[in-house]
Amino acid sequence: MPARVNSKPAVEIVAGGALVAVPVLIAALVESGAGERGYGWLLVPIFLGLFLLVHGVARLPHDSRVPISRVAGFVLPILCGCIILTAWWGGSALNMFPIGTVPSPDEVGDAFRAEISSGRLLADIIASLYRVSWGFASAVVFAVPLGLVIGRHAATRYALLPTINFFRSLSPIAWIPFAIIWFGVGDPPAIFIIFIATFFQVVLATAAAAGSVPRIYYKVAEDLGMRGRAVLFHITLPAILPQLVTALRVAIGVAWMVVVAAEMIAVRSGLGFLIVDARNGLRMDLVVCGMITIGAIGIALDMIFSRLARIPSLRWGFEQ
Repeated sequence: MPARVNSKPAVEIVAGGALVAVPVLIAALVESGAGERGYGWLLVPIFLGLFLLVHGVARLPHDSRVPISRVAGFVLPILCGCIILTAWWGGSALNMFPIGTVPSPDEVGDAFRAEISSGRLLADIIASLYRVSWGFASAVVFAVPLGLVIGRHAATRYALLPTINFFRSLSPIAWIPFAIIWFGVGDPPAIFIIFIATFFQVVLATAAAAGSVPRIYYKVAEDLGMRGRAVLFHITLPAILPQLVTALRVAIGVAWMVVVAAEMIAVRSGLGFLIVDARNGLRMDLVVCGMITIGAIGIALDMIFSRLARIPSLRWGFEQ
């Protein structure tokens, strides 16, 4: 019989978020239509809402495996986003930010409409995804075999692991001058930076996963007469896939962050270039437009790899 999930913490979180957001919204509406007002009374529901938020979070189940309803899983992220948007809109309406520093949601919305109608935003998204795809895919193609060798052979591991850790510790941004000198400007330097950022991470994750495969699996394979490719494709790869997919999920996030930095220097297209070009023109609304687009695509990429990790055939290495 499945355990009952206590819904009171979720109710407290929702109520607390409402008590924080609604007073800010009221103050923004009043301020936008009139002069100065006394808003001291709004502190009472705001502090009460903060108390309910903290109390609700503290009462959440400690076991992350306890499921929540699909409705809660859909509503809670939207509620959190609405609270942030309300606070942003309220702060802009109340003139809490210095002029020219933080654009209002209306200004960002207008920038979105202009970029979409001109087709520039779509072109920049395609350019960034193109570079990430090439850099990430090439890194995985070369990193996984090397990680398998390091994980299965002790001598190779002791020889190469310090060097790999050394290069993994270097910031990918430090390679930008060399990338420009070696490859010039355009797509190749950005792809190279993404390759460097993800290659060493995937190598170490693959080596750790390959080294943790229980030796009994290989003993059984040997008893069954399996050798070479059969062991690789029927034992090693299925066993490391859960850890490998998790590592790739982290690596794609790193690749997506790095491409933005690379595009700010080495290319003249993409979301990173959109941000730096808008900064040079003091178009902070376009900067926020690019930031929101980058964050949304990052969430989508993370969701894709999260879904891959849930495929039953990829969880062969874990106990069912």
